Amino acid sequence: MQTAYTVLILLMLVGVSRLLWRVLPLPLPLVQIAAGALLAWPTLGLHVALDPELFLFLFLPPLLFSDGWRMPKRELWRLRGPILTLAVGLVLFTVVGAGYFINWLLPAIPLPVAFALAAVLSPTDAVAVSAIAQNRLPTPLMHMLQGEALMNDASGLVTFKFALVAAVTGVFSLASASVAFVLVAVGGLAIGVGLSWLVGRLRVWMIARGWDDPATHVVFMLLLPFAAYVLAERLGVSGILSAVAAGMMQSWLDLLPRQTSTRLLNRSVWSLLEFAFNGLIFLLLGLQLPDIVKAVASHQPSLWPTLLYRCLEVLAIFLALLALRFIWVHSIWRLAELLRDWRGKSQLSGMAKGRSCWLLTVGGVRGAVTLAGVMSVPLLIAPGVDFPERDVLIFIAAGVILLSLATASIALPLLLRDLPKSEDDQHRGEVREAWKKTAEAAIRVLEVEELGAPQDTATALDASQAALATELKAQLMAEYRHQLDVFNDSAEAQAQALQMDLLERRLRLKALRAQRLELYRLSRQHQIGDDVLREVLAELDLSEANLGSVK
Repeated sequence: MQTAYTVLILLMLVGVSRLLWRVLPLPLPLVQIAAGALLAWPTLGLHVALDPELFLFLFLPPLLFSDGWRMPKRELWRLRGPILTLAVGLVLFTVVGAGYFINWLLPAIPLPVAFALAAVLSPTDAVAVSAIAQNRLPTPLMHMLQGEALMNDASGLVTFKFALVAAVTGVFSLASASVAFVLVAVGGLAIGVGLSWLVGRLRVWMIARGWDDPATHVVFMLLLPFAAYVLAERLGVSGILSAVAAGMMQSWLDLLPRQTSTRLLNRSVWSLLEFAFNGLIFLLLGLQLPDIVKAVASHQPSLWPTLLYRCLEVLAIFLALLALRFIWVHSIWRLAELLRDWRGKSQLSGMAKGRSCWLLTVGGVRGAVTLAGVMSVPLLIAPGVDFPERDVLIFIAAGVILLSLATASIALPLLLRDLPKSEDDQHRGEVREAWKKTAEAAIRVLEVEELGAPQDTATALDASQAALATELKAQLMAEYRHQLDVFNDSAEAQAQALQMDLLERRLRLKALRAQRLELYRLSRQHQIGDDVLREVLAELDLSEANLGSVK
């Protein structure tokens, strides 16, 4: 029962922290970390033993699956160059640069262990950045940070595992590590895509037989990220990349016929899960802070001098990470500019280079993956031999997470001030074009629609009813989204209004389905992005749901 009470208390705190965030001038992640630390205060005394493997299994697969689902694939492909340089090149650059710096600053930490710490500090958290930026970050930069966060979770954790093996065994081969990295990444992607495709085929088979209950399909969606993660880990490849690939594949398979109710329920369920899981992650970090502080100063004669020195070391490491990231981002940006000038293209126009570099630098916030990775460091390096400076590693990682959140909370609003938002105009233009094309498709369907009575009507429409139906059809084409107001007190008028209402719903349903097919065509031809597709599709689904069941 104690575990159940703890879970309920944490979930309640997630909701309360969201309410406090409305009145406090602080980003939500910091509010939740502070709430967790307050809950772990000796007076309240709530302690949660964090099992790293359980943490990785419960929290990361669904969150990464959701990120992969929502990541715009068109933009991800367009920005593949910058994203790969950030997700792979920057990770290796950080591991080498920060690893040597940590070993120089703290000689008690061996070089392989320093490399492992630098590797676990390299993954970023785009969810935290989005929460801080409040959707004000320029769209291309946000897509870069999202793509980087999706991919560097795998690259950072794989590098971390290789560094840990080197620290434990004292043996490291760059050639074998490089081959293993490629196999782990490709294998994880293949398993995620394959399993998601199989689930999609199963859903199509179920729908063809009339088994289209929304709750059943949503349960399959909830289990898919866990299945992809576990299967990949069992086969020795990246479970993180498998969950991401499953989400990206499922976003294509979500455009199934007769799935309006499922999509509506799915969006609500995943929004709730994302809200709860993200809040729990930062609450758990706050709950671990007192134990982390006690562990790092447990072998020292005095608490506060030791804690002060450790905080200064954390600050120095964070500044080194910030400098390495800025150097890499600035160098890659200049190289990309030279290449675009040579090709005569301008991919990221409208943004100041210096400000964009700082936005990408400060936007490299550390979060859940860093916490889970560093907590998975083994207690012993050999039987009877403690892992060197394990408590210090955890303290440094927690400190870097807090500093990166605090820095982004202060710096991002300043950097975003008066920043041009031409990309938002492009998004709105695509949305308008999508509505225009889908409305034209609906009108074309209505023009050729045969106006007959519904199948359950025994008598044909008389002349007056046919005239009214023709008038209704013209009105639907001219004012498609306006609802008719045809009510009268007489029984004859009510019967006529009921029949016309059924006809109107039939026509509207047919037009909505034509709009949806046109929307899918625009997406397949890459005339609109995934974000536009989701926005317009959500409104079409709501409109169809409001029609109710139409025979």
